[in-house]
Amino acid sequence: MPINITMPALSPTMEEGNLSKWLVKEGDKVSPGDVIAEIETDKATMEVEAVDEGIVAKLVVPAGTEGVKVNALIAVLAAEGEDAGAAAKSGGAAAPAKAEAKQDKAPISPPVGEMSTKSTEGGAVSPASQPVAPPSALPGISPSRGEIGQSQGEGRTFASPLARRIAKEAGVDVSAVTGTGPHGRVVKADVDAAIAGGGAKPAAKAAPAGAPVAPAAAPAPAVKAMSDEQVLKLFEQGSYELVPHDNMRKTIARRLVEAKTTIPHFYLTLDCELDALLALRTQINAAAPMKKTDKGDAPAYKLSVNDMVIKAMAMALKAVPDANASWTESAMVKHKHADVGVAVSIPGGLITPIIRHADEKTLSTISNEMKDLASRARSRKLKPEEYQGGTTAVSNLGMFGIKDFAAVINPPHATILAVGAGEERAVVKNGEIKIATVMSVTLSTDHRAVDGALGAELLVAFKRLIENPMGMLV
Repeated sequence: MPINITMPALSPTMEEGNLSKWLVKEGDKVSPGDVIAEIETDKATMEVEAVDEGIVAKLVVPAGTEGVKVNALIAVLAAEGEDAGAAAKSGGAAAPAKAEAKQDKAPISPPVGEMSTKSTEGGAVSPASQPVAPPSALPGISPSRGEIGQSQGEGRTFASPLARRIAKEAGVDVSAVTGTGPHGRVVKADVDAAIAGGGAKPAAKAAPAGAPVAPAAAPAPAVKAMSDEQVLKLFEQGSYELVPHDNMRKTIARRLVEAKTTIPHFYLTLDCELDALLALRTQINAAAPMKKTDKGDAPAYKLSVNDMVIKAMAMALKAVPDANASWTESAMVKHKHADVGVAVSIPGGLITPIIRHADEKTLSTISNEMKDLASRARSRKLKPEEYQGGTTAVSNLGMFGIKDFAAVINPPHATILAVGAGEERAVVKNGEIKIATVMSVTLSTDHRAVDGALGAELLVAFKRLIENPMGMLV
C-alpha cells in the first residue's frame, strides 16, 4: 500500500512553501525521524522529517519548486515488501471526488517540523490535492452552513462569514464583489479591495409608491491600483529589470496592507535622556566575566542599548498591564507575560524574533538570546514558535542615524515602539542650557485596545526606566 507524502504546514498561517531541496533520492530507504527535505517558508528554511518507514518510490515535486500548496502531493513511499515501481504508478491516483459542499475551514496540519504522510488504499491523494467541482456544478447541493447564498441574477453569491460581516459594516453589496476564493467565493481580501476601490456599494432601496423619483447621480469612478502592465509602461523599455517577489516579500506586503487598513493606528512620541543608561551599560560591560570560546577568551556578554530598550519595554508593560493586550472582536486578550518581538532586517525582508518573558530575564540573558536569534534569523533558521506571537515589538533604526519614525503594528500586537538614534542635544535643566544624549521614541498603538491615555502611561513608564536604568537591575 503506497504512502503519500504531502506538503506539510510548518506554521498555522502557512498556505504554501518552496521545496528547496530533497535530501533523499528515489530508491532510498527512509525511517521515521530521517530528514528528507528542506522546505522554505516566508520566514525560514526548515528541515522536515519522515514519519513513516519505506522506500522512496517517486519524487513528485522536483527540488527548487516554488509555491507548493499545503497538503499537495510531493512524494510517494513504497511500504515494506511493496514493489517501488508499482507504488510509484499507483500512488497519487486521484479517487472519485465526493459531491459535498466544503466549509471554509483550514486543513488539519501535521505537527510542526514533521512531514505529513497519509496511507491510502488505491493510491488516493489527500483531499487538498483533489479537484472539487464548484457548488454551482453539483446538483442538489446548497451552500454549506456559514455560506448563506444571496440572490444574484439567476445564481447565488458565496461569501465567507467574515467577508459578509465586513461588507455589511462597510455598506458594501457583497453580491457585486468579484470573488477570488475557491470556486469564486468572496473572501475578506475581496471585500477589502472593494472598500479601498470605493466600489460595490449597495443598490438604493426602492422608494415608496407615489414618492417623487430623484434624478440618478453619476456614479463616482472607482479608484483602482495600477496593473503591472500600466506601471511598466511608465518606464523606458530596457531601463529596468524585474525581480520576482519571494514568499517573504509577498507575506510582508499582505500583512502591512492588512495592518494599515484594519488597525486604527495612534502615535505618541517622547524624548528620553540616555546619559545614565550609557554610563550603566559601560559599567556592566566592563564587569563581564571572561569565557573561553573557539576564538579565544571573550566577555560572557556585551550589552547594547537595544538590549536595555527591550528590557525597559517589557518592564513598562508589566507596570501598565492594561496595555499588555491584544484586540479580538469578541474579547480583549490580557497577557500575563511581556514577550517582546524585535525587528531584525534580513535579506529580502524583515522578521521579528521574540524574547519570551523579557520582563523576568536579566540584561545579559536578553543580550545573548537576542544575538543568537538575530544570527539564526539572518540564516533563516528560526523555528515558527520563535517568531510567531508575542505581546509587543521594538523596531530600532538608531544605528542608521534615524532621528524618529513611526512603525506599523504587527498583529496580534497592540503596540510597537519605534526607536531613533541617541544624539547630543541642547536641553534646559534648572533654567540652564545643558548638553545631553537624547533618544526619540514613538509608540504606535492599536486604538481599539490601547487608547491615548493608556498609551501615554505606558510610554511614561518606559521613559522612567530608560532615564533611571538601575530600576532594571532590581
